[in-house]
Amino acid sequence: MKGEAFRHWALVAANWAADYRTGLRDRPVRAGTKPGEIAAQLPRSAPEEAEPMVDIFADFERILVPGMTHWQHPRFFAYFPANASPASVIGEFLSSAMGAQCLLWQTSPAATELEMVALDWLRQAVGLPEGFSGVIQDSASSATLCAFLTMRERALGFTGNRTGLSGRPQLRVYTSSEVHTSIDRAAWFCGIGDDNLVRIPTHGPLRSMVPQALEAAIQADKAAGFVPAGVVACVGGTSTGAMDDVKAVVEVAHRHGLFVHVDAAWAGAAMVCPEFRSLWAGVEQADSIVLNPHKWLGVQFDCSAHFLRSADDHLATLAIHPEYLKTHAHDGIVNFSEWTIQLGRRFRALKLWFVLRAHGLEGLRQMIRNHVGWAQALAARIAAEPGFALASTPVLSLFSFRHDPGDGRDGDAHMLALLQAINDGGQLYLTPTRVDGRLAIRFQAGTMDATEADVDAAFHIIRDTACALS
Repeated sequence: MKGEAFRHWALVAANWAADYRTGLRDRPVRAGTKPGEIAAQLPRSAPEEAEPMVDIFADFERILVPGMTHWQHPRFFAYFPANASPASVIGEFLSSAMGAQCLLWQTSPAATELEMVALDWLRQAVGLPEGFSGVIQDSASSATLCAFLTMRERALGFTGNRTGLSGRPQLRVYTSSEVHTSIDRAAWFCGIGDDNLVRIPTHGPLRSMVPQALEAAIQADKAAGFVPAGVVACVGGTSTGAMDDVKAVVEVAHRHGLFVHVDAAWAGAAMVCPEFRSLWAGVEQADSIVLNPHKWLGVQFDCSAHFLRSADDHLATLAIHPEYLKTHAHDGIVNFSEWTIQLGRRFRALKLWFVLRAHGLEGLRQMIRNHVGWAQALAARIAAEPGFALASTPVLSLFSFRHDPGDGRDGDAHMLALLQAINDGGQLYLTPTRVDGRLAIRFQAGTMDATEADVDAAFHIIRDTACALS
């Protein structure tokens, strides 16, 4: 495809995208297809000869779109948001059109320098102090793995990459049971191992890690011959929105010389609103922080902001300098491939820059404040309904609830039936979680196009579906 054909189909795609967004309310939120249904409609082998774009586009609309769950739907209240504001989509399109490989400063100077500027704008927006530097990772999982690798290398005197882990003392990392499973995977992938991920008890309505228990675990491990390496603090856990007392956790960790990584992948976005920053008080003392603009700030996936109080240990862990990656005759430049696991890098900063400019910080703040206010009002309405109870304390725009039909039936089975009935109705999408061992339904407001009327509709759908099942 060249020249005018590209122009034509780019315009077709743009018009389709605009119509798609306009008509989202008329679509069911979740795909209703059965496993294998989409694949059965596709050829088993690629075509030998080129096919017309008109046929390809028609199959996209006829076969693939009906099998999509619509994450931009205003009644998508599942998981966490994956917002893709139109401004971000345009930035992503331009990045894709240029197709730059932004691994070094010299491979696209504008990409590197815009990443530095846009991340510093974001640093200021969430209230992190001067001195923090940042890099855009593909996801919080990668940022967390980088943090674990840095913990590991610091604890081993920066010799692990060279000599390996065999015969070394066992390293320990401390966290609560409320963190995302990306923490477990980071422990696997960096060689520390799941058995050395020590779960610290939590307490209180925010399910915060108990600092005294953290202190005791570190001391006990030292006495037993283990080597404590780091702590992962949770700011907005996936299941219930758990919030660790970051200040208390950092004080304990740093007293023992441990590296602290803060997983604020979802809730970190809310810190553009100064009134929510008490939820991560003390974060300025953490060594590593991750938050995802591709969740609650309207930036197209993937775009994860990884901030570092000092990049020195991070770079000592990850940077490598073969001759073919050196930039000669320029001192002091930043090559972001040295900051990430991936060598290749897309121009992700462009869409972040588009969103920050197109919405402005005040526009993003108002969106988040609306989501928080609407979700907490919904939680209160649900809690006041007969047979309903909150399973966890509302945190920002996230809460979970249960329903008791009052006839003695199995609670988990009823909650699964209720969830399935709600989702099968197609008018909204919710997901389950477990709170204190029992199944609950989780609600999280975060879609950019959601309105107060959509949240009100969710209340009526939840209540009416529960009544019908009872």
